[in-house]
Amino acid sequence: MSKYTDYQFKPFLQDAIAELGFKEPTPIQKEMIPLVLKGKSAIGQAHTGTGKTHSFLLPIVERIAEERQEVQAVITSPTRELAQQIFDALQQLIEKTNIQAKLFIGGTDKQRSIDKLKTQPHIVVGTPGRIKDLVKEGALLVHTAPILVVDEADLAFDMGFIEDIDGFASHMPEKLEMFVFSATIPEKLQPFLKKYMDSPVHIQMNDKRPVAENIEFVLVPVRSKSRNARLMDVIKGINPFLAVIFCNTRKTAEHVAGYLAEQGVRAGQIHGDLSPRDRKKMMKQIRDLEFQYIVATDLAARGIDIQGISHVINYEIPEDLEFFIHRVGRTARAGNKGTAITLYQPEDEDALARIEKMGIPFVQKDVKNGEWTDLKDRHQRKNRVKHENEIDLKAKALVRKPKKVKPGYKRAMKWEMDKIKKRERRIKNRGKK
Repeated sequence: MSKYTDYQFKPFLQDAIAELGFKEPTPIQKEMIPLVLKGKSAIGQAHTGTGKTHSFLLPIVERIAEERQEVQAVITSPTRELAQQIFDALQQLIEKTNIQAKLFIGGTDKQRSIDKLKTQPHIVVGTPGRIKDLVKEGALLVHTAPILVVDEADLAFDMGFIEDIDGFASHMPEKLEMFVFSATIPEKLQPFLKKYMDSPVHIQMNDKRPVAENIEFVLVPVRSKSRNARLMDVIKGINPFLAVIFCNTRKTAEHVAGYLAEQGVRAGQIHGDLSPRDRKKMMKQIRDLEFQYIVATDLAARGIDIQGISHVINYEIPEDLEFFIHRVGRTARAGNKGTAITLYQPEDEDALARIEKMGIPFVQKDVKNGEWTDLKDRHQRKNRVKHENEIDLKAKALVRKPKKVKPGYKRAMKWEMDKIKKRERRIKNRGKK
């Protein structure tokens, strides 16, 4: 299918698609929409920004029978912000219909959620824990819903929500159609998938290339300075529309935000310890452009869609290198350019080498007093050392200890080896010209 009209959606859906300005289905939509329409369980491996939300929303809305006032589809997402985004996108599709959708997320009044369920909605969107609680209370009746969407499954696993999903999925029909979307499929997620999915179609989008598109990947050595001081050097050298500074733990994020405040840099914070109220307030401040910098942890930030990020700063390299891709993918959205700056120390070399194998092209730079300068490729010294070692080994192999040793034989051996080394270096250097 090359156009949305090829799917022959109901007129109201075609109108909604036109109003949204969608022209052609994205690759993940071309693969997933037919499968959801047919009710064939599938796993869609794709990153955020590939159009995956509409790859399941459009066919689900197409399949809803308005006359049946019962739950027909459950869509779960691991964070409140992501669930809200899915719900908002859904509302755009159904606003001119009688299809009812309800959003149920943590951090809201549970009794009010129960009151909303005096009439069962056609589509439920929510976070795993809240949906499980409502099913357990007998307020939300999911036994009528043949469709379950698990969005950001790897993030749900990381945050410990798979048990919650299992808790309400077990109340759904035996022949359950499940559609799982995830950037990665961790091995530990497999038992859950096998329990509910019978020979699912696995769609893996080859979207590694766009990660590096329009992004400059800059490495900044920490050297003898502290990471905090180096971070301030970087901040003085950029003027971002919006920059996200990624830290590996909540404690580090709080420390960095506190340090920046001492330096007169006002920064927002996104981490798992924020209360629902503080989190909502922080997101409003970010959207109102009250901050130029945001300090964030991976799990807290991955489930949030923040527009206009021009710079990503890795205060430290993530322990799970897959998160590096998630981090840098925050910038250079919608055809814009972006910069991803990573602070590093010598002990990070192994991690950097593995990131480079993912297709990330680093350039090494220094910044002082707000001025950027290019540094030599950090691989040069390593290659030179390796080259010297090869010459040493060759010289040792060619100069052997004599069977009968005479006084001064060690000096003679060293002289002979030095002569061979000089000759090898000359040959090597001639080859470079």
